[in-house]
Amino acid sequence: MTHPPRYPRDLSGHGARAPDPRWPGGARVAVQFVLNYEEGGENCLLHGDAASEAFLSDIPGAQPWPGQRHWNMESLYDYGARAGFWRLHRLFTGAGVPVTIFGVATALARGPDQVRAMQEAGWEIASHGLKWIEHKDMDEASERAAIAEAIALHAEVTGAPPRGWYTGRCSANTVRLVAETGGVDWISDTYDDDLPYWLELGTRDQLIIPYTLEANDMRFATAPGWVTGRDFGDYLIDAFDTLHAEGAEAPKMMSVGLHCRLVGRPGKIAGLKRFLDHIAAHEGVWTPTRGDIAAHWAATHPHRRRERPSQMSQARFVDTYGGVFEHSPWVAEQAWALELGPAHDSATGVHSVLCRAFRRAGDDDRLAVLRAHPDLAGKLAAARRLTADSSAEQASAGLDALTDAERARFTELNDAYTAKHGFPFIIAVRDHDKAGILAAFEARLAQDTATEFATACAQVERIAQLRLEALW
Repeated sequence: MTHPPRYPRDLSGHGARAPDPRWPGGARVAVQFVLNYEEGGENCLLHGDAASEAFLSDIPGAQPWPGQRHWNMESLYDYGARAGFWRLHRLFTGAGVPVTIFGVATALARGPDQVRAMQEAGWEIASHGLKWIEHKDMDEASERAAIAEAIALHAEVTGAPPRGWYTGRCSANTVRLVAETGGVDWISDTYDDDLPYWLELGTRDQLIIPYTLEANDMRFATAPGWVTGRDFGDYLIDAFDTLHAEGAEAPKMMSVGLHCRLVGRPGKIAGLKRFLDHIAAHEGVWTPTRGDIAAHWAATHPHRRRERPSQMSQARFVDTYGGVFEHSPWVAEQAWALELGPAHDSATGVHSVLCRAFRRAGDDDRLAVLRAHPDLAGKLAAARRLTADSSAEQASAGLDALTDAERARFTELNDAYTAKHGFPFIIAVRDHDKAGILAAFEARLAQDTATEFATACAQVERIAQLRLEALW
């Protein structure tokens, strides 16, 4: 059978029980500062582009100028290289806080003084692509070539190829294409989590360190956005305080995104300085580079591949999950045909699609599932003919060791229940002890059949959940 469509987005991530990052020193929060160095790599006729830059500047409502240089736009970007960078360099080196540079390769090539200062400060220089331009309309071959050229130019300028990557103005293919190079330890072209995570891309296990567009000075140039440096500083402080408090039990990561031409202005940098002073006054704060985070995560939480339900063939899926609903492999067959994705690669995810298949079936099919279940402590149990799951479940409540009186009572109840409702009494025995099961048996015997049918179906789903959790 043709593999049905699969949904590629992962809407579960780490889920309700995110891993403890175990940050060095028992830190509650890792605060990571990124400085985007783009000046000299933006859209400009001098760079062979068709129009001027229009993104992230202090010109309100800027638009590209096709076929023309935009002198004012160029001047604002120049400010970032000429003045803003050095103001930020003094601030961070003075505070003893390292940063990760997202460096556009062509911008780095045009900024030898800045590159030397980055290196002398011990800052990590990651790649921000070849040019600070949109990738969304590039075909794969063109984008792959641009990535390769960026890596080569980065190595020429800095002396080594980049170990980290963030394109920013990326395409839907960027993360995969960068991972395919096999040369970067981390990629940050996502904004989807407060912790790093691994992404399987072909044979490559790629570490992703999510970035931020909200704890980011870019909002000085967007609406809604920051107006004063205090706006920015207050937001950063509020975000940090929340994460620091949460970090008592669930440590996380906080990214802060900066641009030389934006927060490098005197009135804006004051808010950043307040934030640096604020975190310096707290215990339990780690201020690493992204490379530091990548090395720590790879050592602390190395990736381990496992078989993923959303990637299984139908035969494998049914072989693995066909017995979850008692003697009813058709439930798994129909579940496999639904839209599965990374969010279904868990006990909860598989349970969700199995239940959907069961619930969408007609009453006759669901009744057949109910009738496939054995009587509790009935003849099949006595003859040791239960499925392995059913046998273990009944044993967990002591139903494999009944007294003669208890066995007689169960037989009496089984016969009365089946005669009245037309299907055996079903209950998730792992949720109950023997006395609780008997009490539920007697209470449910009195219900009308329609109500009991719904109750029994819900119990079938609960049994499936417990079986899946045991498999995982």
